[in-house]
Amino acid sequence: MVANRWVSWGERLFFNPNGFDWVVIFLLSPFSLLFGTVMLVRRMVARPKSYPLPILSIGNLTVGGSGKTPFVIATASRYTNVMIVSRGYGRMSKGLVEVSRRGKILVDVGASGDEPMLMAQRLPYASVVVSEDRHQAIEFAIAQGYGLIILDDGFNRVDIKKFEVLLCPKSIRNYFPFPSGPFREFLFMKYWSDLVVREGEAFHRRVEIVDSTSKMFLVTAISNPKRLEAFLPKEKIVGSVYLEDHAYFSQSQLKAYLRDSGATSLLVTEKDRVKMEDFNLPLSVMVLHLEIKEEILQMIDNYCLVDR
Repeated sequence: MVANRWVSWGERLFFNPNGFDWVVIFLLSPFSLLFGTVMLVRRMVARPKSYPLPILSIGNLTVGGSGKTPFVIATASRYTNVMIVSRGYGRMSKGLVEVSRRGKILVDVGASGDEPMLMAQRLPYASVVVSEDRHQAIEFAIAQGYGLIILDDGFNRVDIKKFEVLLCPKSIRNYFPFPSGPFREFLFMKYWSDLVVREGEAFHRRVEIVDSTSKMFLVTAISNPKRLEAFLPKEKIVGSVYLEDHAYFSQSQLKAYLRDSGATSLLVTEKDRVKMEDFNLPLSVMVLHLEIKEEILQMIDNYCLVDR
């Protein structure tokens, strides 16, 4: 059995701190207070720009793991004339890149990044664009005639007027802002959102393992991978390796994991799978679905006011 590897000490500090980590968190807390205060002032003095179409933001306060991507997919699947705008973390390209046009994939995963590619593949009627400049991407969507924009990870974009849906994790141990903890802003900043959506109350995760085998080796590159444990068939897992969020995979290394562990397949998330499609390796895929309360979806529909 190949031993489990945690991504980094920093990720443990953020999501699963131990006794020593809390000492470090306390020592770093003055810097967290300063960082959070700067972000508060930034939000208070912002003058957000309005656009002539509805802009829906799906965001969170932490650095990852709240379910933004599946929530964007679940929301966007309800509409037909929608463009998703993402930063495209981990991509190898720069500038504005059109990932998909109404379901047609236009680039590879290196140019798009893993999460935008996953959204493009799962949404046959939507379009996906990645850009560091969200204003440029919004102008592009307007010029193309889209009726709705969904900003992926848009809560911290205080310069854009939008309907804010803020996702909150089911549980978290470290509530400090960066660098002591995973929060991008103080927790009370959630009251700047239009709709706070808490996992376990407003939505639930359901995971289906496609092509499951008797001996699976878990390899993943997501933030806070420990959250996968609740969905794992532990009796079938023969080893695991956790890589840095958005990391790309080495085909030869993946083959070595299979060989050394005696596994019959690699167990991966959908986000991981999009970076392995050309590897010709046996994959078991954890497909995540969100079950969102109808009243939450209705609130979003009431804002969007677009044809479905």
